[in-house]
Amino acid sequence: MPTADDRADLSRPLSEIKADLFKALGHPARVRALEVLADGERTVSDLQPLVGIESSHLSQQLGVLRRAGLVTTRKEGSSVVYALKDPLVADLLVAAKRLLLATLAETRDLLADLAADVPAR
Repeated sequence: MPTADDRADLSRPLSEIKADLFKALGHPARVRALEVLADGERTVSDLQPLVGIESSHLSQQLGVLRRAGLVTTRKEGSSVVYALKDPLVADLLVAAKRLLLATLAETRDLLADLAADVPAR
């Protein structure tokens, strides 16, 4: 049964909900954690050296991702195991990388054109 929060989300414009998604992606450690989780589920202790931040800070960032609905958790003994909630999250990261590579290639080409127009001294 939908919660009050779920019903409130349904009344919000989709653009606001999307903005919240991108806010959740707005920290390098969260993006890196998602990239690592795209390869499979991990505990905080597994993620920590791969993300490169202190475990307590990583746990906070993972909490943001969990509240945003991007990751899920399950208990395994005394550890919490994190996983991507949906493979579409990994697809979104790949699309972002492709967009950035295309933009960087355009910038590289523009710089090469500008350099070619500068007379030699």
